[in-house]
Amino acid sequence: MDTAQLAANWAAVLGRVDEACRAVKRNPADVTVLPVSKTFGVDVIRAAMSMGLRRFGENKVQEIKEKAEALGDDTIEWVVIGHLQTNKAKDVARLASEVQSLDRLELADALHRRLESIGRRLSVLVQVKTAKEESKYGLPGAELPAFLDQLHAYPTLRVRGLMTMATLSEDPDEVRACFRQLRELRDQCEAKGHVLPRLSMGMSGDFPLAIAEGATEVRVGTAVFGKR
Repeated sequence: MDTAQLAANWAAVLGRVDEACRAVKRNPADVTVLPVSKTFGVDVIRAAMSMGLRRFGENKVQEIKEKAEALGDDTIEWVVIGHLQTNKAKDVARLASEVQSLDRLELADALHRRLESIGRRLSVLVQVKTAKEESKYGLPGAELPAFLDQLHAYPTLRVRGLMTMATLSEDPDEVRACFRQLRELRDQCEAKGHVLPRLSMGMSGDFPLAIAEGATEVRVGTAVFGKR
């Protein structure tokens, strides 16, 4: 990986975030960028680390395991953003700093038991399904309030907010509606007493729309690291 090119890509993404925030009168400091390193090798992550980046989004737990072992750096924060099987809970509890794809009670229970056994706590975001595609994962929005209530039974899970993936569409209104739905669900749940400061939504192709609807974090892979 050409570190100079990576630095230029990163600066360009931050510039686009800044522009998107200012367009809707938001403070750019209120939006963070999660670089998504899935499928990229450890050489790419080392280049990113040389720029001061330490937090990376990954889809697969096996990939986190392999990269963590190869890099041997416990300052890295691995963020799970992909659909998570319960049989991966042991590795997630040990290696991840955050899970953004919590979408069912069975997974919450598996993570809690593993975390409790090693004396750790884990930040989590609840993934909500706002897209129409069957291939997209997430908790149905109507079930969110009850699910958040149930998560109080798992003190090792620190619920920080919500995550979603928008519909893959050329229609910006359709994409933006997904992000708006997540923000509105968050607002409704906060009105009932839940504290959900974070909204992780938006990727390389649509994050300005997500920022316009209140995203506090955007997950960016291609625009930072290039095509996979």
